[in-house]
Amino acid sequence: MKIPKDRVRLNVGGRIFETTSTTLANAGRNSFFGAMFSENWSLKQPNSDSFSNCEFFIDRNPDCFSVLLDLLRTGDLNIPTNVPERNLYREASFYGLLDHVRSAKWGQFDGNRLRHSRSVTGRAPGDGTAIRAGPDGGCCVAHGSVVHVYDWIMEEHPPLNLDYQRVNDVAWVDSENIIISACERLGRGDGGMGLFSKSTGELRYKFQVCHENQVKSFTAGALSTSSDYKIFSSCKGRSNEYGIGVWDQVTGKQIDFFYESPGWSLGDADKLQWLNGSNCLLVATLFPRKDNCYISMLDFRDKKMVWSWSDFGAPITVDEKRVRDTIAMEDSNAICVVNEYEDLGFMDLRMNGGSVKWSSRSRMMKGKLSDEPCYPKLALHGGQLFSSMDDCISVFCGPDWVLTSRLRRDYGGSICDFSIGGDRLFALHSEENVFDVWETPPPPIS
Repeated sequence: MKIPKDRVRLNVGGRIFETTSTTLANAGRNSFFGAMFSENWSLKQPNSDSFSNCEFFIDRNPDCFSVLLDLLRTGDLNIPTNVPERNLYREASFYGLLDHVRSAKWGQFDGNRLRHSRSVTGRAPGDGTAIRAGPDGGCCVAHGSVVHVYDWIMEEHPPLNLDYQRVNDVAWVDSENIIISACERLGRGDGGMGLFSKSTGELRYKFQVCHENQVKSFTAGALSTSSDYKIFSSCKGRSNEYGIGVWDQVTGKQIDFFYESPGWSLGDADKLQWLNGSNCLLVATLFPRKDNCYISMLDFRDKKMVWSWSDFGAPITVDEKRVRDTIAMEDSNAICVVNEYEDLGFMDLRMNGGSVKWSSRSRMMKGKLSDEPCYPKLALHGGQLFSSMDDCISVFCGPDWVLTSRLRRDYGGSICDFSIGGDRLFALHSEENVFDVWETPPPPIS
């Protein structure tokens, strides 16, 4: 792609800036400046004057533009004290440069290089239920019956609720839409599952479960989404609607339901995870929600359970019976589980019903648990495995999952949930209404 080297004269809010078309082209085709170029990246003339004397007028803030133009020139973001960050982000949004600003503020996600960026204190009473990272660097936090939504600059949007019923899970469909699953209110039909606008808090539609051609009220639990615009949720009803429901993300219509078979657990699932490679759904019901653990892989194309494991009736150890979280690892054909001592265990997805191979090398805690423990959670991101335990998060790398880093803050108490997305890690604490934001710093200037 050939980009001309012509000088460009810009009048921004009365201040004159001179740059080149090459610099402006760094903003990308979908930016404000992309409209100034033709399809072959030749700069368009704004009027009939000679090209060398032409001037583009932009009626915007010149102080913010100076920062953004320097970002396009050098790739570095330097914000002077006289420029409020909120104003800069507003101007970056106008020019279509928010992604450039985010990339300059923090680097590509790496668990071993994460640094604590800030702690955000909420106003909701009681303990948080869940925290979910958004695709654009924001997050949402479930507290009781309300979900608090934050954008990437940690400004709070209107809170969300589904009939003020207790929230069981929350998930991002995309950067503008959030799903909430909630408990059913008996006799009222409230609760279930709804899709909301992140920006306005508007309820766009509620999801319904149909059983024997009748719409039924239900309690929605764990959530997951797929790349082909499907939404999955564990469901519990009063007329045998126990299982995993599937809805179309665009229309909100139910398109499938995988019913729970006798002796197994799907409707009470703690965790769902869609696997793009195998087109299967991981469903996990874990201790202490049930006395036993049930982990399965569902193939909705053939309505089959293609892989399963349970500790029910098996000669197992006490530690194995206390599986607290699990995650599928498609690249290594494995299922990873963690117990309350942060011991990692692995199962081969190519062997149905096999045993757990435990690794005690990861053990961070020995002896008696705290009076109000937060049990470990797992996450997999960019080939790195993350496990929370008490007030820290451990990072594991390599084919043998060697412990390489630990993230810890002294304030807030135990970590009850964490989530990774938008090149950030968010950790929700249990003892204080606060969550931490961790970011990877940009690479040093060479």
